[in-house]
Amino acid sequence: MQSTAHTAPAATIAFRDVLSDDGTRLRAWTNDPEGRIEGPTVLLCNGLGTNPLVWPALLEPDCGVRVVSWNHRGTGGSDRPADPDACGVDELVEDALSVMDHFGLDRVVVMGWSIGVNTMFQLAVDHPERVSALLAVAGVPGDSFSTMLGPLRLPRVAARAVTVNLSKVVRLAGRAITPVTTRLPIGDKTVAVLSHSGFMFPVADAQLTAAAVKQFLSTPIDWYFHMALTTAQHRRVPLSRVDVPCVFVAGRWDVLAGARHMATAAERVADGTYVELSGSHFVQMEHPDEVHRQLLDLVVRVSDEKVA
Repeated sequence: MQSTAHTAPAATIAFRDVLSDDGTRLRAWTNDPEGRIEGPTVLLCNGLGTNPLVWPALLEPDCGVRVVSWNHRGTGGSDRPADPDACGVDELVEDALSVMDHFGLDRVVVMGWSIGVNTMFQLAVDHPERVSALLAVAGVPGDSFSTMLGPLRLPRVAARAVTVNLSKVVRLAGRAITPVTTRLPIGDKTVAVLSHSGFMFPVADAQLTAAAVKQFLSTPIDWYFHMALTTAQHRRVPLSRVDVPCVFVAGRWDVLAGARHMATAAERVADGTYVELSGSHFVQMEHPDEVHRQLLDLVVRVSDEKVA
């Protein structure tokens, strides 16, 4: 049953309750609650624990694509699973299929960001009949933690060891940290600090970014890092089994998904394109128009191939 629509800057987003195969209730959403957007539907596999506000271009009424997505288990109004460990990439794939089925989608272009890139590539390998093309934004097709700290050019084994162990420490401290993070005053000044930290670069819409960060911090820190460590078990996807067009959009200074690892992934798929922008892990917030253009070009290309 569809709930009351919620208004976000420059767009209206509608939320729906969707049951995944294991009975977990998901909070799914679309940027087209009234069916007014002219254009094809795209499935978005979002970054872990993030929300619609991290995609400013998709919130524009004339964005040209209808988007459907969902909030991850235990975040943004979605329930935690009965089994706390049922929040890995395999479960994310099942959630993606449940959302597609709910919206009546047989085969679509899929876009992903961060851990969502793991999800969409696993979806393409396990269910190739449901995927017509892939747009990977600041993410790699598996073994994500070994590609972190990319600008430091650490060996994969070292990068994985550092980031996994750091995540374990933060998870243990999460219950103590959460009362602080949920009360942090997030505004333009906070975004300005983040935008000059090297972790994030200046964004196109500071107010929208502040709202996105505020929503993100509503998730308990211990649960977020529990999910992150569970998804960290996802190994590399066999790219030889991916035969649909794939576009990889990387941020040159991304510390969470190394650009060079995305470049080599693009080389390993049969029909891969690599695009590198001067940005961070949040490249779709820093260069929303360019990332969106890549999506629209891919959608048009797939449509043209169907006609041909």
